[in-house]
Amino acid sequence: MTVTDTAHAVDPERGTLAKAADENFPVAPFFLPRAWRTDLMAVYGFARLVDDIGDGDLAPGGADARLLGVPEDRADDRLLMLDAFEADLRRVFDGSDGAPRHPLLRRLVPTVRRRALTPEPFLGLIAANRQDQLVARYETYDDLLAYCELSANPVGRLVLAVTGTSTPERIRRSDEICTALQIVEHLQDVAEDLGRDRIYLPAEDMKRFHVQEADLAAPSANASVRALIAYEAARARDLLNEGAPLVGSVHGRLRLLLAGFVAGGRAALNAIAAADHDVLPGPPKSGKVHLLREAGVVLRGEG
Repeated sequence: MTVTDTAHAVDPERGTLAKAADENFPVAPFFLPRAWRTDLMAVYGFARLVDDIGDGDLAPGGADARLLGVPEDRADDRLLMLDAFEADLRRVFDGSDGAPRHPLLRRLVPTVRRRALTPEPFLGLIAANRQDQLVARYETYDDLLAYCELSANPVGRLVLAVTGTSTPERIRRSDEICTALQIVEHLQDVAEDLGRDRIYLPAEDMKRFHVQEADLAAPSANASVRALIAYEAARARDLLNEGAPLVGSVHGRLRLLLAGFVAGGRAALNAIAAADHDVLPGPPKSGKVHLLREAGVVLRGEG
């Protein structure tokens, strides 16, 4: 058991929030106003916990199940846990059944009130994790986009809502960026996802590039897999480019945060390309210098 797991077993709230340091993108960086950081961390706590439930990554000990009123011997039933978590989320928005039971959802209550947040993006994230229990393969790219609408786009919408900058145009651009980042993560994690019996590469594209599922289990990618990854990476890059004008539509420190998201996606795609699109040995990583260079490009509006 790691130190984080030990902390989570004792204090689920602290243990989950501690995972922010390991995320691909900064959750609530120091340069943001304190009020924004507080509310973004509250949103992160929800999103991280629902993903941990969906992935079966809860710390041992059953503390989260007990908090949600799930019998300890059924703590491994992910659908039951997601149902209980959704019921607790509804207490955030409707206190008629009492206060939320889980501390991460109690933490969310003042954020929801302050920012007038609606249930829909939170319910979308729960629905995405519920879908992960029921759907392990995606036939078409459109099917994958529909999944990203649940699994990724709510996060960007919540960032805009917390910072008071939502407009229909910004939401559209944000959705493009978030979907792109989700696809990039899928490309980085092909081997890890296969270990969970999930494949997020569209089946129609696998057929087009003559890729079999067994090819994804190899230690390194063959030419067909590399061509497939390059094709999906180009799609993600196009989405990032479509969404990038969002950065120039906002000002101040929020602009820095959003530029970091776009730059992170581009840097990850560049790292995938530098690995000749062989993602099977593990996620290709980009260095901080490369990330900062990309952020500068985004902030200058040059790409």
